[in-house]
Amino acid sequence: MTDVTAMTATQIAGLVATGAASAVEVTQAHLDRIAAVDGRVNAFLHVDTEGALAVARDIDARRAAGEELGPLAGVPVAVKDVLTTKGVPTTVGSKILEGWRPPYDSTIVERLRAAGTVMLGKTNMDEFAMGSSTEYSAYGPSRNPWDTDRIPGGSGGGSAAALAAFEAPLAIGSDTGGSIRQPGAVTGTVGAKPTYGGTSRYGLVAFSSSLDTPGPCARTVLDAALLHAAIGGHDPRDSTSIPAPVPDVVAAAKIGATGDLSGVRLGIVTEFGGEGAEPGVMATFREAVDTLTKLGAEIVEISCPHFRYALPAYYLIAPSECSSNLARFDGVRFGLRTGDDGNRSLEEVMSLTREAGFGPEVKRRIMLGTYALSSGYYDAYYGQAQKVRTLITRDFTAAFERVDALISPTTPFVAFPLGARTSDPYQMYLADLFTIPSNLYGGPGISVPCGLSEGLPVGLQVMAPTMADDRMYRVAAALESAVGTLTPPTM
Repeated sequence: MTDVTAMTATQIAGLVATGAASAVEVTQAHLDRIAAVDGRVNAFLHVDTEGALAVARDIDARRAAGEELGPLAGVPVAVKDVLTTKGVPTTVGSKILEGWRPPYDSTIVERLRAAGTVMLGKTNMDEFAMGSSTEYSAYGPSRNPWDTDRIPGGSGGGSAAALAAFEAPLAIGSDTGGSIRQPGAVTGTVGAKPTYGGTSRYGLVAFSSSLDTPGPCARTVLDAALLHAAIGGHDPRDSTSIPAPVPDVVAAAKIGATGDLSGVRLGIVTEFGGEGAEPGVMATFREAVDTLTKLGAEIVEISCPHFRYALPAYYLIAPSECSSNLARFDGVRFGLRTGDDGNRSLEEVMSLTREAGFGPEVKRRIMLGTYALSSGYYDAYYGQAQKVRTLITRDFTAAFERVDALISPTTPFVAFPLGARTSDPYQMYLADLFTIPSNLYGGPGISVPCGLSEGLPVGLQVMAPTMADDRMYRVAAALESAVGTLTPPTM
């Protein structure tokens, strides 16, 4: 049998559907790949070998019985450890939840199971999704398969690294300020943030509830679209879920793959004109813009004047919401409990538990958020940030009256060396400079590989209006058809 770990999810699904390969064979091949390379990559926090093979056997039995299966049946998937999985450890990259096995599945995981995918395990991440490099994981950093001395992005670096290392053909991430798109960009993979509310947050351990968005990660645009279609749609258990069907992202990806963008107007954000970005990244982006023009797209400059305030606004809104959401981790109801020797008050036990359980970046953001929400400062900080968020939304609305989608580099720089930015939080935060605006707006965004700079991947970001996720898939697939996919030389 051909090495299935080198195949796309679409190709694997075809093999399983025709019986050319069994789901068990496919799953075992990926488990073997994980065993062979994950010691160097650290993409996985937990590998569910027995559970994966049991699901694979069930898929094979159902196919043999003539049951009609979905388009992703038998395809392995890696799940970011921010989503609850019944009976399977969910740590959110934190010591405070070490060993916790949830009693229920998140909606995303339920839908993955219903689609017939095979969950290989849970992937590494920055603790509570707070970070841009996966170096803030309590279980050690993941490494970029392009250069294992460099970061794979964050917070979902484990999912992106698993894809780039061919440990899984599909993965799930979550995107609060760029945590799907930024790892996709620096690992040469595809990462899509759906419209906020287009995928369910039920069972997603909350960081910032008005921003968190689960979404698909893959090695091709079509694979990402198929995964998006499988996990998306309304969920009555999520009060922020949009009661509308997912746009036909799969059809859009297939149309885009023809390489025809005639009649599509794309806006380049003037405010993302290169300030703070590496020259090599901007040069590769401009080459990709030329390619889009050759495919028929019309390129126009669009000013979004308030985008320059997105980073400071985000770092008031997100920490404020995190300081509220993480109050539930108190050492009483679940997870770690420290200092309970019978001689301490409940408040002391809570304090000791949080001191031991939370890492430095989580503590930093909790303190920032608590300060921003405190009496006398709420209006000056959190309130003002929400006003800026409104202005950014207006920028997007005005832009989409003139163009179908906006494009930019996904990140200002390629993957940086491990340890290069951990001592300077602001430099770390700049990794999400181009991705944060669409989170504040709530619209969809996708990162697709567009070339290399200094031998490392560069991503192009496509941002679309809310509930127009299909537009970004069409543009991304068209670029992919011209540029191709990227493969790490070291793996």
